[in-house]
Amino acid sequence: MTVFAMLLVPRMTQLDFTGPYEVFARCPGAKVELVWKSLEPVATEYGLTITPTATFDTLGQADVLFVPGGVGINDVLNDPQALAWARQVAPGARYVTAVCTGALFLGAAGLLKDRRATTHWTAMEMLPLLGATPVKERSVISGNVVTGGGVTAGIDFALRLASEMYGREVAQSIQLTIEYDPQPPFHAGHPDTAPRPILDALRARIGPRQAERLKQVRRAAERLLAGE
Repeated sequence: MTVFAMLLVPRMTQLDFTGPYEVFARCPGAKVELVWKSLEPVATEYGLTITPTATFDTLGQADVLFVPGGVGINDVLNDPQALAWARQVAPGARYVTAVCTGALFLGAAGLLKDRRATTHWTAMEMLPLLGATPVKERSVISGNVVTGGGVTAGIDFALRLASEMYGREVAQSIQLTIEYDPQPPFHAGHPDTAPRPILDALRARIGPRQAERLKQVRRAAERLLAGE
């Protein structure tokens, strides 16, 4: 049995979580644990609730540690309980992983030092503050640390991890089962291809959230430098 420990983060982006979950749950012999401080339902950014199956106190070991991202990641970058749990699980895990801005949480826990990593395009410049080397790819493997880009990249990330763990045939079978055959109607999914007015409008809209995120990342970086 392979235990996937997926950290539930209040106000996370649900697809960051449910995309990889769909792949992990279909892996041979997988047991997926949804972990938070209590067993009370956790609400995602837009109100979808997900019920934990384990708590920090009941699940201290896993084969795979996974962290999603989203607006809620700002609130856990300096959360002592969440960070302590990740640091407890990581040494015994076969893989330490994250999607989207969940990579910032790994960095805040001191788990990205001297690692190559990716994250959502809006957070790439924050990775070096936490000891990581940013790589503009959909998924990145650096030792036993595997990270995925923003939101939809979580499915790519999870299939690549499944291939590493179980082989290409298993990963391809899962891909076929979930009919993952993306053909987007627009080429606007990345700042390199999105129309400039769309990009500028989005940057303006998320500005306050980005400022708060950078504040929390800098606080985490200072904490790491202080050895906390």
